[in-house]
Order: sequence, then C-alpha cells, then structure tokens
Amino acid sequence: MESKIEVLSSIKVSKSHDLYKIVSELNKTLKTKDLMFGLALDDENKEEMIFTIYRT
Repeated sequence: MESKIEVLSSIKVSKSHDLYKIVSELNKTLKTKDLMFGLALDDENKEEMIFTIYRT
C-alpha cells in the first residue's frame, strides 16, 4: 500500500526556541484529520525556520 504525502502550505518564520512544541501538539491533535506538520531550519538563513503543513 502506497502512502502519499501532499504539501498543503509552507512558510518561513523567525527561529524560536519553543516553536517545536507547537508543531508537536499540532501533530498529536490533528493526526486523526490526516494532517501532519513539519519544522526545519532554513538552509540559507539559520535565523529562520520553515513550517510546513502536509496532508497524509
């Protein structure tokens, strides 16, 4: 069975120490709605992060 992940939205935000906590709560709360959230450091600017919303 093939799992397809679709990017719904992606945005750059200022780096924040606790932002991962929000992403974690979103993932726990909305996984039953087939949504997943990601957070990564921007390769070009280490003071920014990329927040992404996926449909699973």
